[in-house]
Order: sequence, then structure tokens, then C-alpha cells
Amino acid sequence: MLILVENLPSPFDRRVWQEATTLVAHGYQVSIICPTGKGYELPYELIDSIHIYRYNLPNEGEGALGYLLEYSAALWHTFRLAYKVRRERGFDVIQACNPPDLLFLVGGFFKRFYGSRFVFDHHDINPELYEAKFGRRDLLWKLMVWLERQTFRTADVSIATNESYRQIALERGGMRADRVFVVRSGPKLDRLKIQPPKPELKRGRRFLVGYVGVMGKQEGIDYLLRAARHIVHELKRDDVHFGLVGGGTSLEEMQQLAGQLGLADHVTFTGRVPDAELLDMLNTADVCVNPDVANDMNDKSTMNKIMEYMALGKPIVQFDLAEGRFSAQEASLYAARNDAVDMAHKIVALLDDPERRLHMGQFGRNRVEHELEWRYEVPKLLRAYETLWT
Repeated sequence: MLILVENLPSPFDRRVWQEATTLVAHGYQVSIICPTGKGYELPYELIDSIHIYRYNLPNEGEGALGYLLEYSAALWHTFRLAYKVRRERGFDVIQACNPPDLLFLVGGFFKRFYGSRFVFDHHDINPELYEAKFGRRDLLWKLMVWLERQTFRTADVSIATNESYRQIALERGGMRADRVFVVRSGPKLDRLKIQPPKPELKRGRRFLVGYVGVMGKQEGIDYLLRAARHIVHELKRDDVHFGLVGGGTSLEEMQQLAGQLGLADHVTFTGRVPDAELLDMLNTADVCVNPDVANDMNDKSTMNKIMEYMALGKPIVQFDLAEGRFSAQEASLYAARNDAVDMAHKIVALLDDPERRLHMGQFGRNRVEHELEWRYEVPKLLRAYETLWT
């Protein structure tokens, strides 16, 4: 098996790493091609019997030219390293994890000329992602739709992260129903351990509101900061601190916005940190938030952070999105879509109701333990691969 990833290094990308280690545990030989990243700079590593080949990318794309440079470099290095893997150990299957929807060019090439099978692991709906970032449906949006269609046409099997993505594979991608498998990004509880809180992370305040995720435009960090401003300045709650874990292209911009909103002393931005520090923040949080903007992309997407919060027994506040509601159910309160003030009031309502927080946290943890943990997805993943040979 050869797994292609462009947007995150391995083993940092949790979904990809869980898939890879699962395949190894069931007798597959696995190689991964991915970019380098902070803490993952080596061009080659062997970790848990998985061969990882990494390449350097230009800075993450901003605007059409930035993305063109990034994706062109990624394609060149992916082709180059795929040949290297083929020479050194060979592969029968290429699995492409998007974004971008360009990796079918690599999978299709080796499928046509070397007989490899091609699996599309559908992580993001790129036409909706483009619209969320740039707010328009122009020629480049139409190109995204075309590239997505070509990816599905090339794939022997597609893996969807939820039912919304499965419908896209069937309707927009034209795939056969028996070739599309839903494999959710369930957390592994041996990684997400409930531990004692670290009170110092509250910076002397009574409550901590936690967030973990990417700092990008469609993640709605600006909504969260405006909710925080309402809590601190309008509701006069000086007893709440906010801990935001994660990096991304909007991190510096969001730090500046926090200052402009008078929140510099009430918000901690950690940037990207090791898992241990991430877990410290989440285990200390009294309430966790998902401020993802209500749009077509986020409405149809399953966010890893939601299930990580649930695995740690944390009550959640998020905007009312279809897949977010499916995942969290009673573990979350749902604010009106893109309404920072309503999100603020939902957060405060939970902070002031410890019994409700406890009930919601227990519900979420129980749902992960008995329905959503990764072990329930393993048979589905293996069935998808078995289908390649039928």
C-alpha cells in the first residue's frame, strides 16, 4: 500500500496514521508520501513498520498563485517519491487523501501503466472548500468540480468520512454504491486519555473554554473571539479564559484580532503543539467549542475536534451544522448559525450549570466508547480494501 498525503505530515495526521497502522496490523505493507512539518523534518523514517517519505513544500498557499506553486511542487515530489517507493519495495494499491483533488494524476498514472489499484480517501469536499475560502463560484470553482469528478472516475474504491460525503461520491462523482464505504474518523481512546486538569492553564480564572483545530478562514475563529468579547466585555465575565490550540495561515491574524477586541489577557494561542500539551488544555477546559462557519462545506463535514472533545468527556458548544449535530447529539448545545452572541450565551449557560456539563460530557464519552471509537471503523476500512480484489 502507498498512501499519498499533501496537507499534513505523518504521523501527525491522525486519520491517515490510524488507517496506516490498522493496515499494518492486518498484514499489509504500508508506505506514506507526505510533506515535512514542524517536528517531522526527516526525509525518511520508519515508524511502527510504516515507511514514511517526506518532501519540503513552499509556504502554505494563499491565493491562486500560492496554491499553484504549492500543488505543483507537491505533485512533482509525489511522483518522484512514488517511483522511489516502487523501486525499493513496490506497491499494489495507491490511496490518495485529499486535499487537493490532483493526486488522481499519480494514482491514475500507476493504475494505467503498472496495474495498481486506486483508492480515494475523501477528506475534504474541495469545491465547497474553495467557495468557503474565496466566497465565489468562478472558473477555478468549476475546475475544482471537474478535478473531483476525475478523481472519482479514476478510483476503484472511495472511502467517505460520513454519509454526506458518500452522497457526493454517488451523485456528483457517479460512483457505484458498492464501491463507496463510509469510514468515520473515530478517535482512539488509548491516545485521548482523561487526565487531571492543570489549573495554571486557566491563568488565575475560574473557567477555561477550550478549542483545538486549524486556524484558518473557514474555521470561524473570528466568531469565537467575538463570542469571547461578548462574554468578557458585555456580560462582564472576568472569570473566563480561552485556550486555543492549533496553527494555520490565519493564526497571526487571529492573534491581532484578539488584541483589537480587548482580549489579549483573556486568550492563549498555543500554535501547533505536541499531543501532550493539547491534552492538557482540553482536559483542563470546562467547555469546548467548535466555531466552524455555517456553510456548505462545514455542514457536510465531520470535524475531528468534535469527537476528540467527546472522547475526553467535554460538553460542547457549536453552530448548528448537520454532521456536527449527528456526531455530538446531546453532548453539545447548538448556537444559531454564525451568531457569535448566541454562541456566547450558550457557553455561559454551560459554565454556570455544572450538572448539565457533567451529563453532556458523560453522554459524549459514552457515545464514543460504544459507537464512534476507531475500532468500530476498522472492519469497514478492511472491507473497502477487500473490495479492490473482487
